[in-house]
Amino acid sequence: MTSGLNLDWLISVDDHILEPPHVWIDRVPSKDRDRAPHMINENGLDYWVYDGKKYPSSGLSAVAGKSKEEFSPEPLPYSEMRPGCYDPTERVKDMDRAGILASLCFPTITRFCGQLFMEASDQEFGLVCLKAYNDWMIDEWCAAAPGRYIPLALIPLWDPKLAVAELERTAAKGATTFAFSENPEPLGLPTIHDPSGYWDPVMAAANELHMVASMHVGSSSQVPKIASNAPFLANLTWGAMRTSGAMLSWLFSGMFQRYPNLKIALSEGEIGWMPYYLERAEQVLDKQRYWVKRGAKFMDHGGSAGVDLDTLDVRATFRDHIYGCFIEDHHGIASLAEIGEDNIMCETDYPHSDSTWPNCIQTVKNVIGHLPEETQYKLLRGNAERLYRFTAAEPPVLAGA
Repeated sequence: MTSGLNLDWLISVDDHILEPPHVWIDRVPSKDRDRAPHMINENGLDYWVYDGKKYPSSGLSAVAGKSKEEFSPEPLPYSEMRPGCYDPTERVKDMDRAGILASLCFPTITRFCGQLFMEASDQEFGLVCLKAYNDWMIDEWCAAAPGRYIPLALIPLWDPKLAVAELERTAAKGATTFAFSENPEPLGLPTIHDPSGYWDPVMAAANELHMVASMHVGSSSQVPKIASNAPFLANLTWGAMRTSGAMLSWLFSGMFQRYPNLKIALSEGEIGWMPYYLERAEQVLDKQRYWVKRGAKFMDHGGSAGVDLDTLDVRATFRDHIYGCFIEDHHGIASLAEIGEDNIMCETDYPHSDSTWPNCIQTVKNVIGHLPEETQYKLLRGNAERLYRFTAAEPPVLAGA
């Protein structure tokens, strides 16, 4: 390497935790352990129990170490999972094997942005459980291997004031990002275009604290359907439309005009669609802005009251505020000049069925190896370190290296 840059390690900004059974029972008062999320085993299967419901683990969420031929959505007990799915020390061993220097992990049983606690019959206790998860994430999971995990906090989506308080609390503990929904409306919450400004306190706090809003695909609790009986494989292929919708919604929301420090990361949405939608957004803005500014309505579509269309610069807004990530997106990397090399990060999706583990670093190199080394370094780790204000540990020296 003529540049002296270490291109043998990546930072994955989208991995997942299968929460170990002790997360909540170790952290809530003893009198509340039976009503906090806890695990039971029935007929050889593990179930999370919370708020009167039982939740099995999907086998597709824990395929690490299995061949594609073995993948299955059937429930999978923890005893049959690779320990790296739920143990932070074992996870680091798997990361070392795959060239993953650091990892940002989304939750599983809580769902991607804490919907489990929002939907609970007792939201006051839900907040207790949410805080317990955040404490476990920062004080135990991340602390198990300093410099190897980027802490991701959950917020109580059902109460913006409480959400601000939790942002402040977790930021003081070292968190630099929080999970947010790609589309809050299907969750029964106001959208980011809400005329009453429901989300403004949260985004103002994120702006002040420099906390990144990380939005995982599927955090709207929806699986997109092309048609009511479209094949699952077709729907899954089409799934990035959720992420493109989130990007466009934010571009035209005015949020970034009001909160200039605010940044969002679009997790597991890939990037190949970005050049088209940025180009299309510019075309729409150029041709349609005038009648929209006059307040005219087209059918029942909402207006653009929250954004200054005269000063909106689509490309600049994207460049300054929006980040995407890829697993194995050759088309997106071929369009990197249009997207921008400073706005893209890589991911491995461990231990889900899209994951490239244990061949993570090799897979990424196959996609980006032709690029200048400085660009490769940005995509592998530099952009993630800058966005999340994260200092990674020194790469471990592997046996035989």
